[in-house]
Order: sequence, then structure tokens, then C-alpha cells
Amino acid sequence: MAGRHPRTSRARGLTLIELLVAIVVMSMLALLSWRSIDGMLRTQTLTQERSDTLLRMQSALGQWVADLDAVIDTNELRPLVFDGSLLRLTRRDATESTVGSPGIRVVAWTRLSGLSGEAAGPASGHWVRWESAPVRQRDELARAWQRAEQWRASGGPVPSAQSGDSRVVLVGLEDWQLFYHRGQTWTNPLSATGNEGEVSGGVSQDMPNGVRLVLALPASAGLSGALVRDWVRPTLEAGR
Repeated sequence: MAGRHPRTSRARGLTLIELLVAIVVMSMLALLSWRSIDGMLRTQTLTQERSDTLLRMQSALGQWVADLDAVIDTNELRPLVFDGSLLRLTRRDATESTVGSPGIRVVAWTRLSGLSGEAAGPASGHWVRWESAPVRQRDELARAWQRAEQWRASGGPVPSAQSGDSRVVLVGLEDWQLFYHRGQTWTNPLSATGNEGEVSGGVSQDMPNGVRLVLALPASAGLSGALVRDWVRPTLEAGR
């Protein structure tokens, strides 16, 4: 017994079948991990797109309210005119306080189609804002008012840099509607109902007490459905 050598154990390797099973398991784990990472990336992308759309929408509505708050009656043109697709208004120049020279801008809002490639993203149409350069003369005001209509009729090309006009594509939009509040009810701006004696050429002469904006948002923009925003004239008493 004393002269017998201890038996040495030889290390046993993986068989071919065990190796194939291990490779299959590793492949499945890698596939599951890739799907999980891909799902996380897709969710992150959709969340970022939705956040960007919300920020653009908030900025657009902020500008909308600022324009209505700054509407001024020039006694030359009606301060607010909506023809069913184009809203034109005259407002105080926002740079007036810094430049020190009072001026008026003509602003137009409309929905335009065929603006693919814009920052607002793919959609059948986009909400677009146009504004003129500051005007101080009667003839300048009349020309700016006419240019807003010509701009919409031409499909909304970028204004010439020499004109001083500018255009901003805001958000994707399927459709939009406006309603004016006069008396005790909301009415179509083109309807004479509730506006008797205040309508000329299908458009009300005076500023309404409120403006209701209804936007139909496309699902492709990360938001969908109808968005309603009411504006009330700052001169009205709270709660009225």
C-alpha cells in the first residue's frame, strides 16, 4: 500500500453538444438584451419627440397670446380679420421698448401644406406665423397688410430678406378653427349671428371679447386630438 501512487484525475472538457447548447443560450441572451436596448432607445426617441413637440406647441401658443394681447387699432384697418383660413392683425412692435421708436407690425397666422422638411416634422399641414417689418406710415401699413394675403395665396414661401418680413413654421397641424365671443356666446367669425350691426363684408369690425382657438393635431406629431385655447381681452374684468 505504501508504494502505490495516488490516482491522478484528468480534467474533463465540454462535449460538442454541450458547447452548442452553450452557444445557443448565449445567443438567446444576446438577442433578448438587444431587444431590450432597442426598446429603450425607441421609447427614449418617442419621449424626446413628444417633449420637443410640447415645447414647440407651448412656444407657438405663447406667441399667439402675445400677438392678441398686443393688438392695436390703427383706425386705418380692422385690427383683427379672419377669412376662414388666414388671420391678420395689427399689433404693437415688440421691439418698441428697446429701440425707442414706436412701430406697428402686421401679423398673419395660417395653416399651410407642402412644407415637408421643415423643423416642425412630417404632417399634412403646418401652423405658420408671418410678420411684416415695422411700419410707421399709412402706405407702408396698407402694403404690409396686402403682402400678408399675397404670402398666404402663394403657398407661404420664405419672404425676401430685403422686405424685412419673416416667417416661422411652428407645429404640424391637420386643421384649425376660430370662434369669437360676443355677448353671451361663441360664434363663427364669418357668421352674422350675434354680431348684428357689427359685420361688414362677412368680417366683424370690432375686437371680440374673446377668441377661441381650436387646433386639430396630427398623431404623427406625438400629440393627437383637439387642443382648445381661449383668449380674453385684457381690458375685460376678471371672471367676465
